[in-house]
This record gives sequence, structure tokens and C-alpha cells, in this order.
Amino acid sequence: EMELTNQTPVFKFFLVGLTDDPNLQPLIFSLFLSIYLITILGNLLIMLTVSSDSHLHTPMYFFLSNLSFTDICISTTTIPKMLVNIQTQDQRISYTGCVSQISFVLIFGGLENCLLAVMAYDRYVAICHPLTYTVIMNLLHCVSLVLLSLIMTTVNALPHSLMVLRLSFCTDLEISHFFCELAQVIKLSCSDTLINFLLMNLGTSIFAGISLCGIIFSYTQIISSILRIPSVSGRYKAFSTCGSHFLVVSLFYGTGLGVYLSSAVKGSSVKNIVSSMMYIVIPQMLNPFIYSLRNKEMRESLTHLLTGKPSLL
Repeated sequence: EMELTNQTPVFKFFLVGLTDDPNLQPLIFSLFLSIYLITILGNLLIMLTVSSDSHLHTPMYFFLSNLSFTDICISTTTIPKMLVNIQTQDQRISYTGCVSQISFVLIFGGLENCLLAVMAYDRYVAICHPLTYTVIMNLLHCVSLVLLSLIMTTVNALPHSLMVLRLSFCTDLEISHFFCELAQVIKLSCSDTLINFLLMNLGTSIFAGISLCGIIFSYTQIISSILRIPSVSGRYKAFSTCGSHFLVVSLFYGTGLGVYLSSAVKGSSVKNIVSSMMYIVIPQMLNPFIYSLRNKEMRESLTHLLTGKPSLL
């Protein structure tokens, strides 16, 4: 659908979603509503637990709170619009809303990428330089790292969003997805998209590559330091402090790799949607469970918050 307002084209895209089968719509609505509520409640509990327990006022949990907030923002950017579309049986999304969704997905997705690298750096300092950890990871430094991550992700997302604005669109405005994904929107354009694809692939590779290299370097140093610990119990204790983070990193980059491979290889739109869902929806829901179930401090503080029983910390 295209309207003309003061000779300026105003587009409305159509989000196809997972399926157009009306019999499956209630099931999909219930599934995504459950995922969204679990994501919001789980991450809010993490943030509330960290803020209410003074024992958790450390750099590691400060970064975890920011990660939980980012997970909430990513989910809120994509899932509610899909739920509204299913409920109203109206798959349209405005041009402005689509570009805004692209921008926020890039910003918060990039911010999660940076925060995981920052958390790896935090574990590197804690394990490899324990005597100077409190000096290096002071409050000002921690806040600066989060702000720097936000600035970097915003700067990275801005060119992609601006380049979308220069694209022209023809009659085919159906997006084979449940949200406005950058690659899918670019494919709909009837203008030259070479620069957009080059920017998307090059920018994403560099931005994600730097963070991933930082994480790999941090864990290389961490593993090297752990292996030098003489006692088995000491090694286990040291690795347990970063085990949850390692699982989250594996989940985030593993699903991200799946999205990249599915977009590179031609396949059905359903497979591309499922792979993107595994990247943009599932990790955000599972992160609170990973940190609460595998982390003893978080588990005890969460129990204290929910039951009122005194913490053993």
C-alpha cells in the first residue's frame, strides 16, 4: 500500500510472519506471548535481584543488569508488534515504524554484542589480575564501558538506517519475516542496493568480529590462568565464575552464525524466520535461566527476593 502525502510517498510494508494459516495464528500468538512474558519477567527479576542485594553490587552483576535491560529492549522492539498484528489480523507496518524497528534492533543487538565482550573483559581481569581487580574495575570505569558500548552501537546502526532511507520501493512490499529485518527490507528495494549490502556485510563483520576477537582473547587468557592453578577445586571455582557467561556467549554467537548461514544460503523463508527467531528471541529468554540456575550467588539472592528467606552470602 502506498499513499501520497504532499507528494511524499508513505509506504506500508506487510509483515508476512511465520505463516498465513488462520488455524495456526492462535498457537503462534500464544507461543510468542509466552516467550515475551517469560523474557520480560525473567530479566526484570535479574535486575531487581541485583539492585536489592548489596552482595551483588559488583562489576559482573552491574554488567549483567545492563544485559538484562538490553534483552528486554530487543524483545520489546519486535514481539509486541507481531502480537498486535496477529490479534488485529492486520499485517501492515508503516514505513517510519519499519525503519525505527530496524534501527532499534541494530542498536540493542549490537549493544548485547558489546556487553558480552565487556563481561568477558571483566572476567579476564577478575581471574588473571585478581589483586588489582577492584582498582581496575571501579564504578566509573564500568559505567564508561557501558556508555562506550552504547555509543559504538548507535554509531554502527546509524549508517545502516540512513542508507535504508535512500532506497526506493516498488509494488512488492511483503517482508517475509515477523519484524523488519535489514536484509529483508533491502531485498524489497527496486533501486541499486549494492552499497547497502556491502555496508551491511562489511559493517556487521567488523563490528561483531572485534567483539568476538576480544572475547576469544579474554577466554584464552582465562583458560591459561586457570590451568596454572595447582588444585582441582581452585580451577573449578575459577571457571565457575565465568561458566554462565561462556554459555550465554555460545548461545548468542551460535544462533548468530545460524542466521548468517541461512541468509547466505538460499532457502525457504520459514527457515530464515526460524533462524532469526533463534537469534533475536530465544537467547533473550534463556539468559535469565542460565545465570540464575548456574550461578550460586544469583540463585540464593533470587530465592531470598522471592521467599524472604535470608541469603547465605
